[in-house]
Amino acid sequence: MPRQVDHAERRRVVAGAVCRLADERGLEGVTLRDVADRAGVSMGAVQRCFGTKEEMLVFTLGLIGERIGERARARLARSPAQSAATAVGHAAVEIALLEEEHRAEARVWLAFVAQAAVSEPLAATLRENYAALQGSFTRLLAEAGTGADAEREAHALLALADGLTAHVLVGHLTAAQARDVLDAHLRQLWTRVSPGTA
Repeated sequence: MPRQVDHAERRRVVAGAVCRLADERGLEGVTLRDVADRAGVSMGAVQRCFGTKEEMLVFTLGLIGERIGERARARLARSPAQSAATAVGHAAVEIALLEEEHRAEARVWLAFVAQAAVSEPLAATLRENYAALQGSFTRLLAEAGTGADAEREAHALLALADGLTAHVLVGHLTAAQARDVLDAHLRQLWTRVSPGTA
């Protein structure tokens, strides 16, 4: 009897191969043939999972976004008694991908962001990811006392976290310097909108 293939798991395996190749070569170095080789499956198996290369990339980007979001949520869940201000800081650090163990993921994320500038399907996936993160930041900032400015401040914080990712990857800032920038921004935010919150 033929072995049953877990289609969802195979898609994740293929996406993992896409990430490893994108980390090594950028997205321009991701071909269906190389993805199949790296995933240890046939070209036909990859094509049965994804109709096109773009569909494969969109799925992979969605998976990366989910993983980052889950990590941020897990960080918040580990310390439920923390203040909203502390929670915002923890979530921002996770999203900025400043930890050494997330450096490969950061390279892949930025490769996708660059490609999204010329790919509407990737851009749409990024907008969904950003909207979810934006919503989380807005709620946390409102709880921390930012009031009517919570949504604007969430936009600024998300943009700062993304920018710090790029600055660390190209060597303009060290991870420690990026954390200092993020901490300083949050301290100014709490002082500006709600003295004594931080």
